[in-house]
Formats: sequence, C-alpha cells, structure tokens
Amino acid sequence: MKPTRVFVAAMCLIAASASAQEMEPKSYAASPVGATFVIGSVARSTGSVMMDPTLPVRDVEATINASVLGVGTTFGMFGKLALVSAAVPYSWGEATGQVQEETRRVTRSGLADARVKLSVNLRGNNAARVREFMKTPRRTIVGASLAVNMPTGQYDGTKLINLGNNRWAIKPEMGIAVPRGRWDIDAYAGVWLFGTNDNFFPGGRTRNQDPLFTLQGHVSYTIKPRLWVAVNSTWYSGGAPQVSGQAPGDRFENTRVGATLSIPAGRTQSFKIAVSDGVTARTGTDFKTIAVGWQWLHVRP
Repeated sequence: MKPTRVFVAAMCLIAASASAQEMEPKSYAASPVGATFVIGSVARSTGSVMMDPTLPVRDVEATINASVLGVGTTFGMFGKLALVSAAVPYSWGEATGQVQEETRRVTRSGLADARVKLSVNLRGNNAARVREFMKTPRRTIVGASLAVNMPTGQYDGTKLINLGNNRWAIKPEMGIAVPRGRWDIDAYAGVWLFGTNDNFFPGGRTRNQDPLFTLQGHVSYTIKPRLWVAVNSTWYSGGAPQVSGQAPGDRFENTRVGATLSIPAGRTQSFKIAVSDGVTARTGTDFKTIAVGWQWLHVRP
C-alpha cells in the first residue's frame, strides 16, 4: 500500500470514530416546556491512532481541538416533552506518523460538520409548564432521539485530510433514565448510519461505511440543583469502511470512561468540565479528552 493511502486510512479513523466517543449524561433528563438554552464549549483531544498491525504505518499521534456553539429549546409534542437542538463546531489540529520510515504531518482548521437533534421523552416526562413541572414527582424516563450530521464541514476531495466528511449521517437512539433520590442512572443504545461520500481522495472515488453501534452508561449524583457530578462510559463497535469496491477495512471496537462536573453560576448560567480516556482500543483512536462548557438557560413561565 502506498504511503499516502496508508496515512489516509489513519486519518479516516480519527474522523470516523469522533462521534462515537461522545459521553453525555442526562440526555433524557426531565425538563419543563419552554426551556431555551445556548451552549458554548471547547475541547482538546490528544493521543494515538490504533492501526491494523499489517499496515506499514506506526506511531500515529494526533491533537484535535474543537469549539462548539449550540442552541436548543423544549416544547410539547403529542403531550410529551420534546427537545430540538443544533450545534456548529469549529476544529483545528494536527496529526503525525511514520509511513515506511517517512514522517508525515498534516494540519487543518475550519468548520466541521453541523448537527441537529430531536429527542422525545416518551414516558415519565409529559409536556408541562414550569409551575406544573415543579409539582410533578421524578419518574423513570424512557426516551428516543434522532441526530443528523450534515455535510457542512470544510471538504476538498483532492486533499488527504478534511474536517468535514462530505456525507450525511443519522443516529437513532433509545435511552432510559432512572432516578433514585439524589442519584440518576442513565443508559443509551444507538447506531450511526452513514451515507456515501462520492468524492473521496484523490477525487471521484466513493467511500461507504458499515453501521457503528454505540452504548453509553452514566451514574450521576446531584448535590443541589445544577450542581452535580457524573461518571460516564461508552462502547462502540462496527463502522468498517470501504472505498470504491476495495476490501473493507477493520471495524472499530473501543471502550472509554470519563467524568463530568456541572457547576451553577447564578440563576441562568452554569459551567461543565468533562474528562475522558480510553480503556481499550482495538482499532481507531485512543484519545485523552478534556472539555469545558458554558450554558445559559431561560425558562418561560
């Protein structure tokens, strides 16, 4: 395999596994209708890329930075609580590696693929204004969501590395959130389904990818409203890529753990600090990640 093609394979692993590494506690938490939020966050991921040992590439390391701006609002849908959100990321970073004794290095910066998401709490959280919501006891919530990644990121089919994926991707997911006093236990199961990139390097080639299955688990403890801490875990498997009819690449199989701390700042703002690290990495990225986020929240009476 040519050095450029080998390094492309390594960079595809970084892009393809990024979404699967997400760990977001309280995704299906109880909320009132009329809550609007704005979020901003910055994250830094550093680590290695685990390659197939039969390929002539080694010591692939990457540093990826990302900032995200997002908005969302809750509303009633057929009597159930629903949430719609949108986020636009900006990324910059670099990757290096040894390909047949030759050092390769790339840097990129620009917009990455935007995302919209719709989630509905199917059971345990009916649509209610804030006054009624405050009187409702906490119950087990069963929810569902659909996330859509849009091909809005920076992309050029003649370049080896891109920040966008030049394809659509959707993720249906089911989740359950179980409250126990100050404790909350969350579990989610989903699958990423990928569209076709019809302009893959060096241009004009097609790239497809198998479904990527994901599981998340979270245990959180609330000290007081909006002040809570959580331990998080995720596992994902699948997602073998194939380019223009060639033999499929290796599938991903990774496990990650992490922790999140939420700190209130006044009546309408809060901050989050999240860290995560890889436990096992068969193929894909083995990153350490730290993220800091800010949220502004307004609830209509």
